Amino acid sequence: MSTQPSVLIIGAGLGGIGVAAHLARAGFDDVTLLDRGDGPGGVWRDNTYPGAACDVPSSLYSYSFAPKPDWGRRYGTQPDILGYVHAQVDALGLRPRIHTEQRVVSATWDADALHWRVVTDAGREYTADVLVPATGQLSDPVIPRIDGAASFAGPAFHSAQWRHDVDLTGKRVAVIGTGASAIQFVPAIVDDVAAMTVFQRSAPYVVPKPDRAYTRLHHAAFAAAPRSQAFGRTLTWVLSERLNAAMENGGVLPRILKQAWRAHLRLTVKDPAKRKKLVPDYPLGCKRLLFANTWYPAIDRDHVGVVTEQITAIEPGGVRTSDGTLHEVDVLIWGTGFAATDFLGDLEVRGTATTLQQTWSQGAHAHLGITVAGFPNLFWVYGPNTNLGGGSIVSMMEAQAGYITQAVQRLAGHAAHGERAALEVRPEAAERYDAEMQRRLGDSVWNNCASWYRTAGGRIINNWPGTVAEYQRRTGRLELADFTETVATPVPGKESTPA
Repeated sequence: MSTQPSVLIIGAGLGGIGVAAHLARAGFDDVTLLDRGDGPGGVWRDNTYPGAACDVPSSLYSYSFAPKPDWGRRYGTQPDILGYVHAQVDALGLRPRIHTEQRVVSATWDADALHWRVVTDAGREYTADVLVPATGQLSDPVIPRIDGAASFAGPAFHSAQWRHDVDLTGKRVAVIGTGASAIQFVPAIVDDVAAMTVFQRSAPYVVPKPDRAYTRLHHAAFAAAPRSQAFGRTLTWVLSERLNAAMENGGVLPRILKQAWRAHLRLTVKDPAKRKKLVPDYPLGCKRLLFANTWYPAIDRDHVGVVTEQITAIEPGGVRTSDGTLHEVDVLIWGTGFAATDFLGDLEVRGTATTLQQTWSQGAHAHLGITVAGFPNLFWVYGPNTNLGGGSIVSMMEAQAGYITQAVQRLAGHAAHGERAALEVRPEAAERYDAEMQRRLGDSVWNNCASWYRTAGGRIINNWPGTVAEYQRRTGRLELADFTETVATPVPGKESTPA
């Protein structure tokens, strides 16, 4: 019997790679990563739309143990971030462990063998002592159901599935949605198109983005004096932590940001009619706060229109709205985001007595966003209530990776004695934690509007209500009192007994 627990990670994005990295640093190498794509990178592999970039400074949107002194810009672009992921994969020697084009369709807990059985759509089967879904919250694109959508005569595609073979030069383009992706790709293509119609359901708050290109002097300084880059990371951390705290408790920072937004809008959008349409009708922070310098100037262009009337149908020649107008276009681009509240997609996960779909039928929940009662040795990365209103999700995922590594170390202790073991969070611990989360979230700014942070029933299941520092503290130690532990020796016919 192996003295190392086997670990299977679903997803080779920053979350999955981060778990593998922490396990490797702790001496665990029986790790396999499955990814549905053709290589690592996750959302940064898939989202190749023009202008794709991060809205967190690169110094913080990277692993704490692997700074990169030669970022091209203060805010990393998609090619730069994807290159960083590949570089980490190679530095850690993980590439042979990543099995690509393997979409996991089912995972079943075997209570007798105390391991997981995993099946992919390619027909491959895997077994592992520990299962780590790292599939992300913003991975599966959503296209809303609108009458006639399939009848559109021209090219139509989602921003996360960008059609680089479609030449937009001189075309009339419809953009449906004004979220984080749209505010990046609209400015990137606005000079190419003949006309653009942006269909907006809800105006976002967009504040200036303090971005800049790094020079060779920056790169030389970061390489020669790593503390100079670490200072930027620390400063970003402090500011983002204040924003995270403000999401739950309010304070002066949201007021400062709102003033920055208001000034930015007034200075960059000259058309009063457009400017009026771009004013949100909800408190700042209730929906994702966006950072961009080029969004408002792009919208202010003469050949760009903003439509706030509801879309009623899509026809072969364009988009029809509730006022009866048919907006004629040649190309339709969906900027409608992702299935953020659907953590499972088409993955069926069956635990000791039921499926995760049934357990989460009223909304996803997990102890510390990581473990779920009834699902032993299952540890989620970027799970329920771990998203942030500000700051870097990489910091949260690293905290989760450290927590998971502690669990694997506990299981390894049993394996060293010839025992198989399983850890399962106690229902009362999970329920107590979830009640705390929902109470605190109920008092947060996110409870003041409809957003992708909430289910149709109004339950906030994406966001973490505190600071990253609080989360790091709470995940810094695996509290065994929160778990039941099942241990079995590999003797045929011997039953597993609680320890």
